[in-house]
Amino acid sequence: MRLFKRAPVPWCALGFITLAAELALPIVPGIGIAASKVIVPVIECGMLLGAAALDRGNPLEIRYAFSAFGASASALGAIVVSALLVFGAEALTGYALAGVNLLAPEADETELASSTLGAMFTISTLVSLPVLFVPFVVLLDHASFGQAFAISARGFALNALPLLLFGALALLLIVVGLLLLYVGLIAVLPLLSAASYAAWKDVYAVGSPPD
Repeated sequence: MRLFKRAPVPWCALGFITLAAELALPIVPGIGIAASKVIVPVIECGMLLGAAALDRGNPLEIRYAFSAFGASASALGAIVVSALLVFGAEALTGYALAGVNLLAPEADETELASSTLGAMFTISTLVSLPVLFVPFVVLLDHASFGQAFAISARGFALNALPLLLFGALALLLIVVGLLLLYVGLIAVLPLLSAASYAAWKDVYAVGSPPD
């Protein structure tokens, strides 16, 4: 919250850009859904870089929404793969419980039973925790692809209980944002990004913000 309070308007602008990409890309004919699973995670990382910049005392700027695209191919690969693992867990859960194919253009999650949606979000949240710190490790620590997953998994293993609580609270905030007709996500997404940044600093005992 301290990071969010420093620049609430730019934070919400970054949240809006991320949400707009999440909603707009899947409607592009042909490759829209697949493209969104590759592009949106990189856009989301702009908020993580923005959090680090704000922590260094720099202004939070809209350009951070696209700054992660300038990372190395290895870093981008790690970001996308970690996001695909989370999406894959959600998609497999939806298919197993309701026979829905989230990669199909006609798929509509809003038509699924609340119990199915709850299971999908819960599984994807659990899968996301071991790879939560992958973007930080590749973007701010400049680790290699393999190192990023190993370091992130170790951070989760050593802090499983608090991170499980973190995941539960994050899931609750996302549900609240969805119930507010997605508008709430404009603030929820930046809040979770700032919280993830703070968690990364705590778990890995990061002192001064990295360049």
